[in-house]
Amino acid sequence: MTDFVYAPPDIAPEILHEDHELIFVNKPAGLLSVPGKGPDMQDCLIARLKIAFPEILLVHRLDLDTSGVMVFARTPHAQRHLGLQFEKRQTRKIYLALVAGHVAARAGTVDLPLSVDWPNRPRQKVCHETGRPAQTDWALIRHDVSSSRMRLMPVTGRSHQLRVHMRAIGHPILGDPLYATGTARAHPRLMLHAQSLRVRHPDGGRGLTISAPVPF
Repeated sequence: MTDFVYAPPDIAPEILHEDHELIFVNKPAGLLSVPGKGPDMQDCLIARLKIAFPEILLVHRLDLDTSGVMVFARTPHAQRHLGLQFEKRQTRKIYLALVAGHVAARAGTVDLPLSVDWPNRPRQKVCHETGRPAQTDWALIRHDVSSSRMRLMPVTGRSHQLRVHMRAIGHPILGDPLYATGTARAHPRLMLHAQSLRVRHPDGGRGLTISAPVPF
């Protein structure tokens, strides 16, 4: 990753839903959720949103290479409320991914603990000794010529969880710069998209599901 150059897309944030407590946004691939280290990594989704919504507060993140639905809070109350939902696994997140090869089964669960691969940060790895529990439910949508379109539903929210779990079962996500190799890596972007997010609204607790169209 020493040759990595941060070149975020020059497009305005797409607002999917906004009200007095929440803002849902469709994050483009290639844009950081929050500022990175160094002056060349300050352009990010939350910084762009603060131009129009200076009160906005972070709730969760998506990887740089992942696109799709993110929710931000507009009040401290909403930030606390949503933060607890993520912590207690009360949200429902659905991702769509294109993975290498033909997945044989129709559905399943990956249950493999994850930890930081310290010599190769920011990579993560499966580690049964020191890893934190991580579970991903998945369902096959269809087979393409040499890949599979899958619906991924993380139960836990570990860093790079979906990417490491897919590689661990022999089907890395196409275009993954960290975990795919060979032809599987040769894609213009990581083929992973946060398709929908369901939360309970901080004002009254009603269920709210917001989706973003899959760009691939």
